[in-house]
Amino acid sequence: MTATANVPSITVKRKIAAPAQQVFEAWLNPEFLAQWMRPCSSSTQLSDIKVDACVGGAFEIIMHVASGPVPHTGVYQIIDAPRQLVFTWNSPHAGNHDSLVTVDFYAEGDATEVVVTHERLPEAARNGHIGGWTEILESLAQKINT
Repeated sequence: MTATANVPSITVKRKIAAPAQQVFEAWLNPEFLAQWMRPCSSSTQLSDIKVDACVGGAFEIIMHVASGPVPHTGVYQIIDAPRQLVFTWNSPHAGNHDSLVTVDFYAEGDATEVVVTHERLPEAARNGHIGGWTEILESLAQKINT
């Protein structure tokens, strides 16, 4: 993990037992995304998802937690299948400003290492996002293999 003066960056990694193309597509398919793009310990309810999967296209993710719905929005900056996704990320937990998420996919035989780097986070959001992305990648690994 790296950090700059007032805008920390976090990195979370997870190896997933699926080919890179399949893992990459899981990030853009709204029906599948709804099943795993959520804090798995906080809710059993699926997220509400809208995706315009093209560079410049927007997404909206409404995660349902005990305290109520949490909106997340962003715009795709790079879509380079099956290697990299880059998008802005805006949510109340990220300070209600556009932070930047880069997801790299590294093929390792029949598995894929997924590396999520989240930049421009407020310091107060850093630890929560480490935990959140860790849970989300775990949820993705479980869903993609069922």
